[in-house]
Amino acid sequence: MIKMIHYNILLLPITLFLGIASVALSAESMANDKPRPLIITTIKPLAIIAQSAVADAAEVDFLMPSNQSPHHYSLPVSALKRIAQADLVIWIGPTFESRSTKAISALLPDRRLTALGSVSQGAEQFVDHDHSHHLATDPHIWLSPAKANALAAKIQQHLGLPEKPVLSNQQWAQLSSELAQVKSETFISHHDAYGHFVEAFGMRPGLAIRDSSGAAQGVKSQYQLRHKVANAGASCVIVEPQYLDKDIAVIAEEFGLPTVMMDLQGTDQPLSHQAYAEFISGLVAQFKACFG
Repeated sequence: MIKMIHYNILLLPITLFLGIASVALSAESMANDKPRPLIITTIKPLAIIAQSAVADAAEVDFLMPSNQSPHHYSLPVSALKRIAQADLVIWIGPTFESRSTKAISALLPDRRLTALGSVSQGAEQFVDHDHSHHLATDPHIWLSPAKANALAAKIQQHLGLPEKPVLSNQQWAQLSSELAQVKSETFISHHDAYGHFVEAFGMRPGLAIRDSSGAAQGVKSQYQLRHKVANAGASCVIVEPQYLDKDIAVIAEEFGLPTVMMDLQGTDQPLSHQAYAEFISGLVAQFKACFG
């Protein structure tokens, strides 16, 4: 009996050690199982920026189908539930997602981020200033690497993450060099959405059939557009998956111009750590294809 008691006493420190280790491992497991913050964006391009900004530090999702125009999309009940669950909701702003304004504006200020009001208008860019123009009201800010980087910094600050650009200056310069040979070409697009893109890469502004919201312009504007196309020597017509209206096809046929698909919403872009760099690289390739 004495021998058995002595044996149990020897095991006591080991048992205590194993118990403490087990508690420590359980605490670590619980910490690892802690839910990541949920970031919800209205449109996929903002999710592309957000995912690139946070990597694995948060879960990122978007609300609106990328094959539909965000200007006229009404949020279903399922989307409203996702907004309620989110730690942070990111949208362009009321002038862009007008039908989502009520739901998003109801959120507390620290749970929403309005992209159009958060990015710097004076961010440094690789710009040919001979071709620069005012972009203050253009809502397609995700097409500007400078503004995408500024938005990414805001997201990183919100989560307490170190700031890191979603497109480096080196990557930006490389893409700019790829477009250098077509920087003086003229293009026609369905709607006025490419201002930030051409500004960022020092290219000529394009001609648009519709305004920045996708609304049709008047007869006078259509006449002026055709006059400009005839005199500008446009090389191609850019179309988008969600805007396959007949008016763009009529212009292309009328002037004998080729059409090229350009996906500004990143429909097929995976939400990866390098999503934004991949997205912009894809747009550059599509843009180059417009000019043969």
